[in-house]
Amino acid sequence: MELSPSAHLDTFCRDNLPPQEQWPDFAFDLPELRYPERLNCAAALLDDVVARYGADRPALHSADETWSYGQLLARANQLAHYLSADAGLVPGQRVLLRGPNTPWLVACWFAVLKAGGVVVLTVPMLRSGEITPLIELARTSLALCDSRFTADLMPAAEAAGIAVLSYGDGEADDLIGLSAAKPTEFGNVDTAADDVALLAPTSGTTGTPKATMHFHRDVLAIADTFGKHLVGGRPEDVFTGTPPLAFTFGLGGLLIFPLRIGASTLLIERATPTELAEAVERHRATVLFTAPTAYRAILRAGQQHRLAGVRRAVSAGEHLPEPVWRELYDKTGIKLIDGIGSTEMLHVFISAADDDIRPGATGKAVPGYRAAVLDADGNPAPDGTPGRLAVIGPTGCRYLADPRQAVYVQHRWNVTGDTYVRDADGYFWYQARSDDMIVSSGYNIAAPEVERALEQHPDVVECAVVARPDPERGHTVHAVVVLREGAARDAAKVSELQDFTKQTIAPYKYPRSIEFVPALPRTSTGKVQRFRLREPEIAR
Repeated sequence: MELSPSAHLDTFCRDNLPPQEQWPDFAFDLPELRYPERLNCAAALLDDVVARYGADRPALHSADETWSYGQLLARANQLAHYLSADAGLVPGQRVLLRGPNTPWLVACWFAVLKAGGVVVLTVPMLRSGEITPLIELARTSLALCDSRFTADLMPAAEAAGIAVLSYGDGEADDLIGLSAAKPTEFGNVDTAADDVALLAPTSGTTGTPKATMHFHRDVLAIADTFGKHLVGGRPEDVFTGTPPLAFTFGLGGLLIFPLRIGASTLLIERATPTELAEAVERHRATVLFTAPTAYRAILRAGQQHRLAGVRRAVSAGEHLPEPVWRELYDKTGIKLIDGIGSTEMLHVFISAADDDIRPGATGKAVPGYRAAVLDADGNPAPDGTPGRLAVIGPTGCRYLADPRQAVYVQHRWNVTGDTYVRDADGYFWYQARSDDMIVSSGYNIAAPEVERALEQHPDVVECAVVARPDPERGHTVHAVVVLREGAARDAAKVSELQDFTKQTIAPYKYPRSIEFVPALPRTSTGKVQRFRLREPEIAR
């Protein structure tokens, strides 16, 4: 596949794409997936929508304000001017974004893309030690950060020698104020459809970060496949949900999908399931994106009546148990749209909606994609036989300079690391993860990363981390720990290690249960017997 001439003056991304012989196959069979050679996805999602619907149309809602499409466009353009003229951003350079879901984060996202930059997505929960590898991997040139979340970013940025522009505190060097006098019109950089727009980090099972590289056309492709054919949004819809925009599930569902069709989105910085239900009711949201855990919690709290205005509800991030689907349907009439996606594929590629839903099944391949279950030799397995889920579509895995490309892409398929069964009607039924990733409440947590954090504690000799089934969260992080001689083995030590982990890595990754053992169970060759760690109280 020959690439178009790039608009990137900084050629880092093009230079570090995997060799094309390691790319998966791509499919652009749907007419809506045939994009022009020159394409800036920010212009398509914002400038073109203003031209089509007008500037006064509501675009972004928060707890205390609403921005119109015209206001969002003007502020993004002002920021793009500042980044280009004052901050020295060169097309192709990588810009790290850090902050919760707010209108100004969205404006920064658009500004970077308009100026030809490449967005590096991060969540504000990451600690300094987790940010540093991302900055090094992406060779980040600049960081834009919500002023409330600079503490963990600054040490990593200073060590890498990159500037941090903060927004939201009203100080003299606030990015919002610095850009306020800039023109409200901006000449978008004429990027190629196959120029890299996003670097989306994924830790994988080892905890060593990878960055998935997504083109400008990929950003639109997820809206024109899953967004169009399964979510089925309308211009009058109000989208909302809990996933961070730094997660590709949230980026698609809460930003790309609504703005692609001229709808609006309610941005929620943080909310419990009950608070989410209250916000849905208060703002009259009609399309909801969140994890199965949140839907279950809303039901347990008796708050399902607050979802009366929701006409489309999407569940992803972890397997949706059939009882949750049925209970929500019985109590609200909502047919929950399940789906599986990945950071490597950018969004959901298997799903079902409306009367096509079979509770318990993830669904069928989304229009624009095709999927298969592969056997150990890479051949399609017979229906009813478990195997590795594989997919091909308009998006696909391209890791940034990473040998693990050859693991995710095999036989020209994207092989997701999930075990599935396909039935005779083409529905895919989830069996298990094929690796050691722990999926808890919609978050992917790499067991080795938690192990490394725990092992920094002076009382920990060694440890191993596994998933434990949990009726509310799907799974939780469970740590089996060997302590130094003389260290207390009590509830206080459990709390101490949990708090220590929260201070070392993102708090959502901490072990919710810890078991102390004299030694880890091992094979005769010294390998930890992880299957035994999943058994309760293995060696008291």
